[in-house]
Amino acid sequence: MTSGNQARSQTDVVVDGIKRMIMGGELAAGARLPVEKDLAALLGVSRSSLREGVRALTVTGVLETRQGAGTYVTALDPRILMSPMTFLVDLQRPESVIELQSVRRVLEVEAAGRAALRVTEAELAAAEEILASMDELLSGPGRASHEAVMEADIAFHRVIAGACGNATLEALIEALASRTVRARLWRAINEEGTELVTHREHRAILAALRTGDPDASRLRMGVHLLAVEQYLTASLGPGAGQAPEEPAAPAQ
Repeated sequence: MTSGNQARSQTDVVVDGIKRMIMGGELAAGARLPVEKDLAALLGVSRSSLREGVRALTVTGVLETRQGAGTYVTALDPRILMSPMTFLVDLQRPESVIELQSVRRVLEVEAAGRAALRVTEAELAAAEEILASMDELLSGPGRASHEAVMEADIAFHRVIAGACGNATLEALIEALASRTVRARLWRAINEEGTELVTHREHRAILAALRTGDPDASRLRMGVHLLAVEQYLTASLGPGAGQAPEEPAAPAQ
């Protein structure tokens, strides 16, 4: 037990030490770490503890090991650094999805407002192309594939998050999307006509973005995501009975 705690403590020393070196400017994004022997001596740890710490930082996206070339600091892209958050989100209990959706609504409303001031013609065209594909899915013969509609829905929201001009905000939204996407898929499967209503809400969001009006864009996004949140509260909240089993998320 003692040796296990000691090894963990030494790993923490490595993680904290390398983090300080990055924050202090000794190791910049893209920089190569000193050779193992020198770095272990600098941090005052064994080489085995150093390797454990490096592995931990590699998993979180801070470091990357290049075969035969050494270990490097990554570009420290927020999308990579926050990707482990998706794993934590997926581990939340079903009833916690309401809280996750509430947080996501706050973030996406702000992203829509920022996007209204920064969105490019190319991004508007991409969003329009996605909604046009949804037009075909929802108006074509037969029942539209829920998975295909959700794929288009995910892509539409990603365009807006990408247009907000804030990589950290975009990464947070992406990290929160996987669990809530599954809840929205459940809603689509179990509420007749929901997909058409959602599609009209998407159209309203895009129209607001085209005008460059941040307040209108925030309002339209807020209305859109609040409807999902209210459905989840009614379905999974207190007094709603047993939470339904969530279907598998569509491929992303």
